[in-house]
Amino acid sequence: MTAAARASPWPKSRTRWLDRLPRDARVFQIVFLAALLTTGVLLRDFSVQPLQIVLTFAAGLATQAFWLERLGLQRKGVLSAIVTCCGLSLLLRSDTLWVHPLIATVAMSSKFVLRVRGKHVYNPANLGVIAAITMLPGTWVSPGQWGSDLALAVWLIALGSIVTGRAQRLDIGWIFLGAYLGIVALRVLLLGQSWAVWWHQLGSGALLLFAFFMISDPMTIPNRPGARIAYAIAVALGAAAWQYVLFKPNALIWALFLLTPAVPLLDRVWPGKRFAWRRSTRRPRACDAWRTLSRAAAADRAAPDRNAKASWSTLRDPPSSP
Repeated sequence: MTAAARASPWPKSRTRWLDRLPRDARVFQIVFLAALLTTGVLLRDFSVQPLQIVLTFAAGLATQAFWLERLGLQRKGVLSAIVTCCGLSLLLRSDTLWVHPLIATVAMSSKFVLRVRGKHVYNPANLGVIAAITMLPGTWVSPGQWGSDLALAVWLIALGSIVTGRAQRLDIGWIFLGAYLGIVALRVLLLGQSWAVWWHQLGSGALLLFAFFMISDPMTIPNRPGARIAYAIAVALGAAAWQYVLFKPNALIWALFLLTPAVPLLDRVWPGKRFAWRRSTRRPRACDAWRTLSRAAAADRAAPDRNAKASWSTLRDPPSSP
């Protein structure tokens, strides 16, 4: 029996299965956000109408197509538009039907209008929410709609880690989360509060969604890892000051909005490789590891056969004397 026949097909089948997974992190993000939105509408009684969601997606995708046609760009970015529409549907609430499509139009247009050195400045969903709650009556953000369910928090952390890990921006989400929860813990100690306050923040669905699905947007954060660390800590400090010093609502989205203009400056002072949504030509690392292990196992099994053949060849045809 040959070494190839004896080799287990499991690592090879696993490699093929991993190869079939999408390499674009936005695909995972869309699936997870759509699942959260569906769960919220059906099970948590979100105050958003299905027609508002439909109008949001229609306006967002139409705006994306308009700007691509207007600027003569390649027809791409549909996944980013879907992610933005999911974010607006999850965060923004309104008493009327026209607010959501209007804000989707504004948010998607900001990607093409507000740019610095070829990189759009604001996260479209963040800009859209801020524009809505400051300029349009009857709009609000509902951060408490997710509650503080620890089981939901575990799911959000797991799903968010997958998305940011695929986008190679896992660092900023965890650093922001650690910095913000560290500030909350320090406040609990200084004020002598119960640690239930800290656990309540840890289980906050709004905080975890922000950490893994908004501030971790790879197109609107610093390119260099060190600059991303500084930026994440600054946003955490700003959010804590907004909530616990100024005692104003929507601290997370306001802190991100106010500190986002610092990103072009950080990129200029500490330049780094710019992120781009591309399909990688190489296989994911997990697939490489399995392929390497499979080849090594096959080589080890084949080694005795090669040694035996070499010994028999030597006995049958002894080497001639020089």
